[in-house]
Amino acid sequence: MALFRRRRSAESDSAVAVGEFWSHWADLRDELAASVDADMPVPEETAQRLTERVRRIHQSLTWEVAPAPSPTPHDLDELGLSLDDEARDILARMEDPEGDPGSFRAGEGPRYALTLSAGPDDAARVLAERWRRAAPEEAGWRFFPAHPADHDKLGKPVTWDGHELDLGHASVALRVDQKIGRIEAGVYHPDFMFLPEETRTAVAEHVVLLSLGEDDYVRWIGSVAALVEKPLDPLPPTSIPSVVEQLSGALGSGGWVTLQGRVPLRGAIQIAVRHPLHRRDFPAFTLYVQVTVAYASADGEKLPTGASATALEDFALGLRDLLGDNGALLAQQTVGGQRQFHFYLDPESGVLPELERSVREWPEGRTQVHSALDPDWETIEQITKPVRRQLGQ
Repeated sequence: MALFRRRRSAESDSAVAVGEFWSHWADLRDELAASVDADMPVPEETAQRLTERVRRIHQSLTWEVAPAPSPTPHDLDELGLSLDDEARDILARMEDPEGDPGSFRAGEGPRYALTLSAGPDDAARVLAERWRRAAPEEAGWRFFPAHPADHDKLGKPVTWDGHELDLGHASVALRVDQKIGRIEAGVYHPDFMFLPEETRTAVAEHVVLLSLGEDDYVRWIGSVAALVEKPLDPLPPTSIPSVVEQLSGALGSGGWVTLQGRVPLRGAIQIAVRHPLHRRDFPAFTLYVQVTVAYASADGEKLPTGASATALEDFALGLRDLLGDNGALLAQQTVGGQRQFHFYLDPESGVLPELERSVREWPEGRTQVHSALDPDWETIEQITKPVRRQLGQ
């Protein structure tokens, strides 16, 4: 009899639940497709079985089955291409789809979509991403770990709590708070004055969700209010993504912010972080990895110079290429003749040993790799805190 038993982690339990979901997928698939084809609700027994299997993955997850959004030339997933492919290859695949099952062709593509939604729960969003990554190649289906934007539905009627509203009559008023990087959205519909407050609020949130998609909703929307009076300067709901793009550009989205200071006896310190950085940017990355390397050439402030500065940049690029879609560099810190790289990885990708081998090949000095599960991103929150404080966030 074992006196001590190793407790199963939440991560291992969820992995089992995800595996069980896909092992039983064939039992649900045909009935879900039939409900979409008939434009009817999923049969109660089937819906109950699906709900049980989804909630075994995470209690906060909900599901929706619907017609799949039509693929577009910009949908790289449908094309089977990555962001690093040459533009000419993308265009060639679009123009000559014959013989390539992953190619784009107007009017063709998966007919059905199954979406899991975590809402604002980041822990549930992590598991929805794992569910999507484990999905089989399934002809006719697309699997989404969050509700995608769907501007087509913004021009169609929706029935909510027994009330039918034409969303084509909706408009929005937006207020941008650049200091905190959030948008306050007001949604107006002429029928709101006849609806109870709870229904108005739910429809208003639905309009913003259709405009942005679930992840961008969580990233950028601070609040949503239902308006019973038309705004003075109304905008169409489809304009919200443009406002988000302007806000993210003003905040330096996709770029890096660098701060520099001094540490007694150690010289200058530089901290560079991705900014803005949202947990939703990399939902599957729950393994924190700190890589520390010493460098040979430094100036009087102990910062890298010459060949060492170039080697460090090449080293970082090489590690990022190695990780691909399985990890990301979120911050780096340089002080006292050492540089620390702060990565987050998908722990189920198996890429960590390859990263460790590559780090050992660094030629200029001692190296160290430390890793720990950090699904809540507590470590990167602490690392980026000085930058956010400097930016007034």
